[in-house]
Amino acid sequence: MPGRMRRGWKMKVAVAGCCHGALDKMYETIQLLEQRHGQALPDLLLCAGDFQAVRNAGDLRCMAVPAKYRCLGGFARYYSGEKKAPVLTIFIGGNHEASNHLQELPYGGWVAPNIYYLGYAGVVKYRGVRIGGLSGIFKSHDYRKGHFEYPPYNQQTIRSVYHVRNIEVFKLKQLEQPMDVFISHDWPRSIYHYGNKKLLLKKKSFFRQEVENNTLGSPAASELLEHLKPTYWFSAHLHVKFAALMQHEANDSGQQPKATKFLALDKCLPHRDFLQIVEIEHDPSAPDCLEYDPEWIAVLKATDDLVNVSPNSWNMPENNGLHAKWDYSVTEEDIKQVLEEANHDLQVPHNFSATVPCYNSSQSQPRTEPIHQISPQTTEFCARFGLVDINGRIQQLREDMLGQRDEEEEEEIDSTGSAEEPSDYNTDISGLSSSINPDEIILDEDSGDEEPDSCSVDPSPDHPSNVSTMFSDFRIMPDSMTVSPNDTVDVARDELEKSSDGNPTEELSPSEKPLKRISDTSEEGKGGPKRIKRRNQAIYASKDEEEVE
Repeated sequence: MPGRMRRGWKMKVAVAGCCHGALDKMYETIQLLEQRHGQALPDLLLCAGDFQAVRNAGDLRCMAVPAKYRCLGGFARYYSGEKKAPVLTIFIGGNHEASNHLQELPYGGWVAPNIYYLGYAGVVKYRGVRIGGLSGIFKSHDYRKGHFEYPPYNQQTIRSVYHVRNIEVFKLKQLEQPMDVFISHDWPRSIYHYGNKKLLLKKKSFFRQEVENNTLGSPAASELLEHLKPTYWFSAHLHVKFAALMQHEANDSGQQPKATKFLALDKCLPHRDFLQIVEIEHDPSAPDCLEYDPEWIAVLKATDDLVNVSPNSWNMPENNGLHAKWDYSVTEEDIKQVLEEANHDLQVPHNFSATVPCYNSSQSQPRTEPIHQISPQTTEFCARFGLVDINGRIQQLREDMLGQRDEEEEEEIDSTGSAEEPSDYNTDISGLSSSINPDEIILDEDSGDEEPDSCSVDPSPDHPSNVSTMFSDFRIMPDSMTVSPNDTVDVARDELEKSSDGNPTEELSPSEKPLKRISDTSEEGKGGPKRIKRRNQAIYASKDEEEVE
């Protein structure tokens, strides 16, 4: 019955790539489309990361970007209430965020009125449309750690805080009900094989080796793509518009195979394809408000005892005889219980509240160190559904460590950044080679790029009104697209040794500290720190190619 009700009923959804703090330009572009083309405002805006919800100068110091990119942007006016988003906006985190702000909302929440963050990972519903998301980018050396970081960050944690963790992917893989829309910042690995790859490489020629080696993108996102099989998947990160259409293999002989329409968009700059309007079927009988997803809440409750705030690597439970419990999937009864406990009212409360002073241009801004905040929204969410407050757990650990000197605490955290810990994904060559992994080049202050705060955006006349005309022919996902977490550790180490330049996955820091080669203990002492020499260094510096990060 719900499927029949949804047929023919569509709502307009605006999808945006990297915002980079240009909220005014993003909303102005949507409103300009309405004025020039007579199109009604979309019902919803989805942003695929690098949203940059910066409230004040303290937040700027929690962004992993060079000093020249530390611009306040337009979000502060929405946070203070001076402005309100004209369209309900849902976003995920990328790798250039005010991480201290987003960390206050690990399960998601309002960052400003009408602007909702999905959390480390999350699923919500709007008009019956199920929307899931995964924040951050994939880095193999941090993937198996807990969420241990807290502000003020050091040179390592300011980056690791936005790296995807296995616990979030594990939670999302417990979902079984159909997913309509999924959002990730970096692309699922291999998705480029299902669109116009030739055009992609014409636009971004320096992606060629990674595409040919099938190492561009996130293997964790690829695994989720295979499991969730959403109708739509939206990404950003690589600063290029790219569409693909993938047909998944049917699980059962009698089941109709599902297909995923993938769309990545550029960043918010003039004459760039950063915005797309799509029409998505919805349930006209569903509430016209944002709702929590009952299956996702049931999964959060089932996996609550897996909450980990340790910097040490750990593996997710699996059926290998080593775990007393490894099946964390939820039943219809579990979902029913969530609904009953909520009195069948899962509407997301409009409980936004400011947790730090907002930037005020008429007053001098005191230079204060960012502190670890516990948001009332998170406290309320955890109390409502009986969940562990991740930030509360971190605070407890900090209190337990009060007897130690600050220097010893920082040294202990820094020492956990070894890239030699085995990863669930041993084919993360994109982070080990000297390729143009976009996570590395933006932090090189020698590279030139457009100033994010100086853009004035006009809608591109080339924007089609319907995304369905942009997708390629159906293609079946090959087995090679997925990466087993059970692959041997030896292969990962072999790949590290084969890497031509020994490039670790860490980026250049904003202070331009030279990168050191991470090697096995047996190789230590053979030479001093080595600078990275990227194969495509000349390309990155070219004025014809912008930085993708």
